[in-house]
Amino acid sequence: GPIPVAPSLTSTQEGTHMPTRATLVDRRVLWVSFHAVWLAVVAAFVAQGLTWLIGLITNLSFYGRWSSEFVSPAHHQLGLWVIIVPALGGIVVGLMARYGSQAIRGHGIPEAMEQILTNDSRIPIRMTFLKPLSAAIAIGSGGPFGAEGPIIATGGAMGSVLGQVLKVTPAERKALLAAGAAAGMAAIFNAPIASVLLAIELLLFEFRPRSLIPVSLAVIVSTMCRRLLAGESVVFVAPTIAQPSAGSLIWYLLIGAIVGVASVGITRLVYAIEDGFAHLPIHWMWWPALGGLCVGLIGYGWPDTLGVGYTNIEHMVRADWGLQTVVALMLAKLASWSIALGSGTSGGTLAPLFTIGGCLGAVIGCLVQALVPHAHIHPGVAAMVGMAAMFAGASRAVLTSIVFVFETTGQTGALLPLMGGCMVAYLLSCLSMRTTIMTEKIARRGVKVPDEYAADPLEHILVSEACTHPAHCLDAEETSATAMQWLKGYEAQSHHQNFPVLQGSDRIIGIVSRQTILTAGEATPTQAIGALPMRVAAVIRPRQSLREAIHLLATTAAPCLVVTDPHLPQPGILTRADIVRAQMHHARKATAAPERLW
Repeated sequence: GPIPVAPSLTSTQEGTHMPTRATLVDRRVLWVSFHAVWLAVVAAFVAQGLTWLIGLITNLSFYGRWSSEFVSPAHHQLGLWVIIVPALGGIVVGLMARYGSQAIRGHGIPEAMEQILTNDSRIPIRMTFLKPLSAAIAIGSGGPFGAEGPIIATGGAMGSVLGQVLKVTPAERKALLAAGAAAGMAAIFNAPIASVLLAIELLLFEFRPRSLIPVSLAVIVSTMCRRLLAGESVVFVAPTIAQPSAGSLIWYLLIGAIVGVASVGITRLVYAIEDGFAHLPIHWMWWPALGGLCVGLIGYGWPDTLGVGYTNIEHMVRADWGLQTVVALMLAKLASWSIALGSGTSGGTLAPLFTIGGCLGAVIGCLVQALVPHAHIHPGVAAMVGMAAMFAGASRAVLTSIVFVFETTGQTGALLPLMGGCMVAYLLSCLSMRTTIMTEKIARRGVKVPDEYAADPLEHILVSEACTHPAHCLDAEETSATAMQWLKGYEAQSHHQNFPVLQGSDRIIGIVSRQTILTAGEATPTQAIGALPMRVAAVIRPRQSLREAIHLLATTAAPCLVVTDPHLPQPGILTRADIVRAQMHHARKATAAPERLW
């Protein structure tokens, strides 16, 4: 039967495994960070190459000249022929998607998210050149998209391919993918902090040193390269803005609320248009051409809707335009972008959402100024709040939205309004939508995307709180028949299916199962327990966490863990059922009904 155990059990004995203490970082993080840094250098040059290519195609398509200058198509002299240009670009993108890779369709981030969640962050190598090329053609031919989505997808593909060439774990490959994506975004917008936050909120789905360090180092290096290649100035230059008054903050919160509601409607509109294209009686390869034709028609009437529209954003934050111009641009850009994106062409969402949200924010700001003269609303800040709130509501990357607008404008006076407006938009989006503009497509394919990041509760529950102590151990010298008789009396007292086996009083030699004891007791009653087939014992300390216990169970395939410590007179035992019960207890506490404390 069960015997007392001396406190001298050690982790170095034969037949036992001890878990490695969990650490925040190790040498592997240094190794991954090294590769992330040189990946960032490549991503920075690729990002500049993409802008060069977009400029080249734009100049060829709308001005008939060989130049890589990044220009707006709005000043073209093509007349009615401008309607055909985006349609031709759509034909090329459709052919590339049909005979190259369907993954180039869309704005890039959802596709990267899907590969992270379902395919261990593996992206095909052809995406490293098909995505930027298709995006450059779509945008350069007048597509109303930004370059950020494609370069994020391209940088992510580069990091994924590197992670497939190197010998890395899936978690390390995900870190490299996120590092490449964030480095690409930083190289475009000179917004390092927002790039790191975007990686955390939309790609990593975690906040851990093992991924944060490589991503941050990659972004720092990419930003340095960008500043060497393209200068240190902010992307959207605006006049200096004073700190807002306490009363004006209420109005900025109102702007955030209205834009947040609009972001929900715009998200649903985009996917409704995409569903509409799916019902057309033509092959999906031709959808981008049809969408491009609509882009051309709208662009003929409102040329400012063509291309990335970064100059439009700068005009809004500087409050250069009147109310009528802003309203027209907002409606035209919304129609052009939503139709083009719904058609499945290649392009980004950040810049169009900023344009639409900035216009809406500016319109509301102008109306508030007209109706409430003493509201002290700054039209440029109203546009900034609208920009950030639109992206926060549509994507729920709320921290990215706040910091991105701050970094790209450099206006500290807008920081508090940005925070307030984005949080209100985020709140209303969470109340109104189950998915986002980034996750709806992959959610329809059955992919579950994490929507909140919380600390693992098992990290804070100690083994000593969940284990059974003391454990019932068997002597290796006793016979199977003796053990079987004891077991039959023990069955009514415990749910355990495995028991530690001791040689003498202080040496664990393995774990024997209940079924093995019963079988041997019937077939070979005189056989010693120590001679029966058994599993290697895995030993854990009582002050370690259940998260470490799960890791040990997974890496050793042990049926249970033996809990030992020099200060314990007897060992304990930790089973999978014990861990599940601890998790369930935590879940019940987390979902308990509210109660009054006093």
